Amino acid sequence: MLFFKLSWESFRFAISALKTNLTRTILSLLGVTVGIFAIIAVFTLVDSLENNIKSSFSFLGTNVMRVDRFPFASGPQDYPWWKYFRRPPGTIAEYEFLKERLTSAEAITISASSNTTVKAGSNAYQGMALTGVAYTYPDVYDIPLEEGRFFTESEINASRNLAIIGRIIANTLYPNQEIIGKQIKIRGMKFTVIGVFEEEGEGLFDAPSKDEACIIPYGAFTKMYYTGRNGLEPTIAAKGMEEDIGLVSLENEMTGLLRAKRGLRPTEEDNFALNKTEFIQNAIGSIFDVISIAGWVIGGFSILVGGFGIANIMFVSVRERTNIIGIQKSLGAKNFFILFQFLFESVCLSLIGGITGIFIVFLLSFIQLGSLEIVLSFKNIMLGLGVSTIIGVVSGIVPATLAARMDPVEAIRTN
Repeated sequence: MLFFKLSWESFRFAISALKTNLTRTILSLLGVTVGIFAIIAVFTLVDSLENNIKSSFSFLGTNVMRVDRFPFASGPQDYPWWKYFRRPPGTIAEYEFLKERLTSAEAITISASSNTTVKAGSNAYQGMALTGVAYTYPDVYDIPLEEGRFFTESEINASRNLAIIGRIIANTLYPNQEIIGKQIKIRGMKFTVIGVFEEEGEGLFDAPSKDEACIIPYGAFTKMYYTGRNGLEPTIAAKGMEEDIGLVSLENEMTGLLRAKRGLRPTEEDNFALNKTEFIQNAIGSIFDVISIAGWVIGGFSILVGGFGIANIMFVSVRERTNIIGIQKSLGAKNFFILFQFLFESVCLSLIGGITGIFIVFLLSFIQLGSLEIVLSFKNIMLGLGVSTIIGVVSGIVPATLAARMDPVEAIRTN
């Protein structure tokens, strides 16, 4: 109890000293404010930009492996580019083959896409992303619906002319009207709307958005488009198990099954690529890791200057209060009581600067930057407070230690 009481008294002395020299306090914390602002602003911007970019690629799914002709990563340097074009695309037969035999996946689906125009009466929308899907599509990809429902298995198998559309398309074709049950026309064929996607809003880099998308049964899609070699290439995608780290088991099993289905001999190379959707997100994360390091460097110099400023002020403060220190020690004050006075003063000074810098970042987060939403995360707030505390301790520990070790007689005699 005595320790906590003395610590509280030390804290009060520190606050009193900061209030007494208010102008000096404000000037001292400016360096820390600028440093913390620079670091947290960079990290907040980087995190917000990274999250927005990753969300723009959410249509690729998570923990998903796709069968493609081209790999996401660059292949061997000596691999002829024309061999990629000679690879056969995935087929509905391969999808059915994998669906029956694959054991390392939670679900597997097939889809094919094309851009087209959709009409309803005198209204039309150009550039709609039309996708034909299997019944297992929502088991692999996220399909958030604002209204309506997904297709039933019987509707998919019967290739019914049903559609789920995005909010922008719905508002364009039937403004201010209930869309469920309405008719739309795609490539001359009539479809009944049974659902509407949740609105996503504008994304970065014109990435595909469900607001401008439409999905229909795969069989209905093949009535309008030829799929396979010399046509639109369907995409087979499998969702891996949560416990399959890195999708290693899924990749090995899919490789073996696809090689068997395509009749490849043991000496023949794979004529397909298995792409993990996490590759793109990891590549994006690597880029932003480098930017984060640059943020540390930029803010680090400001923090360093702020730390030297606080240390300098603390040495001056010790010098000004030498007599008081001598009197306190002669009256029985413990060394840690003196130490805590100056250490608390240094930490408080640094924390005030850090909190000010974080608050400025918080205010700037309300600025609209187009489709980029800036969010000051709790992680970055704690980072700013943690860095401020460390700077305060490092800057004040030496002056505080010198004050705590003063001889009381010598301290009282000092003018």
